[in-house]
Amino acid sequence: MPRFALLEHTGAPDDPAGRHFDLLLEAGAACRTWRLTVVPTSGGDPVPALELPPHRLEWLERLEGDVSGGRGRARRVDAGSYALLSSDADELTVATAIVVGITGAILTGRLRLEMVGDGWAVRLA
Repeated sequence: MPRFALLEHTGAPDDPAGRHFDLLLEAGAACRTWRLTVVPTSGGDPVPALELPPHRLEWLERLEGDVSGGRGRARRVDAGSYALLSSDADELTVATAIVVGITGAILTGRLRLEMVGDGWAVRLA
């Protein structure tokens, strides 16, 4: 099964809040990644998300570390596996609507990622 990680990222120079979460889904040779302001909760409101450039697979296994280029520090807050339940494309790397069954300590259930306008919305059910 493909893996996922949820990272708490602090000190990123382009993050005015000073802290956000990166959701990484393993997709081939890299991770498709979204920046979340908060962690989605089961049955909660959709969380706005910004898609980031693909992240290295290494972040699926690292517990914490400095982000290259002086872009802050990241630490893993959750990890596990997921199964693709539905997608609007054959490849996860180009899909704009994704539903996965996700199994982690914090994120467990059906996670829906959907492009909405210029950004994304993430909902956990």
